[in-house]
Amino acid sequence: MDEEKLVEFLDEQIALEKQIVEISEASVVNIKNILVRELIRGITMDSKKHALLLGALKGMLTGPTPLIEEENFDEIKTTIEKHIELEAKAIKTYKEILKDPPSDSVKTVISEIYKDEVRHHTFLKTLLKALIEKETLTEDILEDWMYKYAPFHGTPGG
Repeated sequence: MDEEKLVEFLDEQIALEKQIVEISEASVVNIKNILVRELIRGITMDSKKHALLLGALKGMLTGPTPLIEEENFDEIKTTIEKHIELEAKAIKTYKEILKDPPSDSVKTVISEIYKDEVRHHTFLKTLLKALIEKETLTEDILEDWMYKYAPFHGTPGG
């Protein structure tokens, strides 16, 4: 699929996800059963997330994606590391509950949350390693670029 068609596809999918959100939000207004209502709301949140991620992907394809500045890296890194730590704690807790759940409904809901937490944990570790560290714009990188790409490297005229 070429880039133009991919962007068109992303626009269609974003519209679809937003439609799912609208329908889902309207469908739970009068639901009294808290578990059913909140499960549907949870799925609605996933659709909102999907629309955001598709929008981010479209933005990467259609516009500039700036590198992460060095001064922002430490804050982002610390936040993601803390998130990874908290996800690990949540995973451990949910795993314990799943060893002997008090009911099938508890098992079903906790199992879904557990799967999400494992996926989030893995994703965050990958994000920290593959995306953030590779795209941090440091002074060293800038100096290296200046040296490599300067036309005269300190000779007369440069």
